[in-house]
Amino acid sequence: MPALPTLNIVPFISVENMMDLVLNIGIETFLDELAAYIEADFRRWEVFDKVPRIASHSREGVIELMPTSDGALYGFKYVNGHPKNTRTGRQTVTAFGVLSDVDSGYPLLISEMTILTALRTAATSAMAAKYLAPENADCMAIIGNGAQSEFQAIAFKALLGIRKLRLYDIDPNATKRCAKNLRNLGFEIHACRSSEEAVEGAHVITTATADKQNATILTDNMVGPGVHINAVGGDCPGKTELHRDILLRSDIFVEYPPQTRIEGEIQQMPADHPVTELWQVIAGLAPGRKNGAQVTLFDSVGFAIEDFSALRYVRDKLSGTNLYENLDLLADPDEPRDLFGMLLRRKALTATSRKPA
Repeated sequence: MPALPTLNIVPFISVENMMDLVLNIGIETFLDELAAYIEADFRRWEVFDKVPRIASHSREGVIELMPTSDGALYGFKYVNGHPKNTRTGRQTVTAFGVLSDVDSGYPLLISEMTILTALRTAATSAMAAKYLAPENADCMAIIGNGAQSEFQAIAFKALLGIRKLRLYDIDPNATKRCAKNLRNLGFEIHACRSSEEAVEGAHVITTATADKQNATILTDNMVGPGVHINAVGGDCPGKTELHRDILLRSDIFVEYPPQTRIEGEIQQMPADHPVTELWQVIAGLAPGRKNGAQVTLFDSVGFAIEDFSALRYVRDKLSGTNLYENLDLLADPDEPRDLFGMLLRRKALTATSRKPA
């Protein structure tokens, strides 16, 4: 990215900028490269500050802050989750993020993250599946065909070669829209009439529903040996998708246990229920998939390091483009200690400009 002319300017990536950046790079390439950034940061997991996201819950949803730092860069995301929003034409999830320089504290980038969160969630799911899905998996069931479904399908195609999709949603129109959006992208698509039908023959089962409640999207009898479950929808207290019996016979992999035990599928389990941290698998410190009969479960709730990786990737990809706007965001007085004097000079300038000619 070109050097900024003054200290007050911060690059801002709008929704339009983000869409153009993704399309210029190519959606599959973007997801593949983003997954590599996330994987690289998981390998150095121990250098990051880590804290469960800071959540403000209400009856209708949640607003969260997700911060982290690797000592050189600091990043955070503001994100909400309000399932009722679709009834009034709004998104269930919206977000924006900031990447900053730790040494000075100055922000380096502000970005929309509604689209970017969908991309990083899918990239993380597919990156985890490289270590957890059965060998030569080529068929995935997606239960819950909302805003995340197409991104999941394309990420699994890009990273694992998934070509067969079995789609189901309680709203048939959601399935029709998903199938239509993916129609010309190299998939064999089967629209299903039930979640039971959707999982037939699937090597990977992705659950990505939005309702903020303890639901049973998958029951134990629906999950055969050797399946990998990519549980995306459980992401806040009181919101789950899997029957407890599935957890009892699965090897469970998580991002950050203190957060997942509150928000993920494992909130159904005792506090000492065994789980494996995904970063340890990626770093070669713990096994992922061990055999063809093993049922693996990625209990994904999303963690701040993934957003940090996404912001870092996007900032790197801006170089040589004009896909950002310059925001006059930071006060930059001539003398750093004379902030009040900056106000006085502004007052004098505006008074002069108002004088009649």
